Amino acid sequence: MANGVDDIDHAILALLRQDGRRSVADIAGRVSLSPTAVARSLERLERAGVITGYGVHVDHARMGWTVSAFVELRFAGKTTPEQMHRAASRLAEVSAVYTTAGDQDVIALVHATSVDHLRDVIGKLRSAASITSTRTHVILDAHVETDWHPPAA
Repeated sequence: MANGVDDIDHAILALLRQDGRRSVADIAGRVSLSPTAVARSLERLERAGVITGYGVHVDHARMGWTVSAFVELRFAGKTTPEQMHRAASRLAEVSAVYTTAGDQDVIALVHATSVDHLRDVIGKLRSAASITSTRTHVILDAHVETDWHPPAA
């Protein structure tokens, strides 16, 4: 039981990853617990920060956002991690910012409605005084559609 998460918790989390709208009663039936016990487990996982929220997965392409890219950003030497995060995440088109080790300082996941829109977003990112260079990797296809999660023990 790592970090207070047991096999039942893993089973509950797996069920929620399959369908975040699944009812407590449905989960209870699938893990052989009472609805009250499942509700307590969920509350405990939320309080412990294991469950950080509930959400919806959106197909960006069906909303007209058909181009996605990873943009590597390099910053001037004395830029703090907080400044890097602010500069990289200041645009609405940036959906995730990862501080990394290696040649790039940050990798940003960017969504755009077209290649022209992506070019404009990259131009706006480059306009930040602390960003010294960028490299863009356009995503052709994604084979992992959900967040990674550790396998149950």
